[in-house]
Amino acid sequence: MSHHPTDFQGSVTDAIREAIVAAISDAEVLVSGGGGHFTIEVTSKVFAGKSRVESQRLVYAAITHLMRGDMAPVHAVDSLRTHAA
Repeated sequence: MSHHPTDFQGSVTDAIREAIVAAISDAEVLVSGGGGHFTIEVTSKVFAGKSRVESQRLVYAAITHLMRGDMAPVHAVDSLRTHAA
């Protein structure tokens, strides 16, 4: 696992999970990783009928604020999987 400098206080995995649930209320979210690199898996009814890219865009939109700036807590999403519930 690499190290990515950040000034973020608290659990980054919790922040990712909370941001996704705030944007997609019925989302079941699994987040793992650290050092700025994360794996995310999201299951939601909202993904039904959407392409993989459309579904992933919804997730990225929810966590954009955690990826912005030089000291952002999320440097990379190494894997993002979305599933329709």
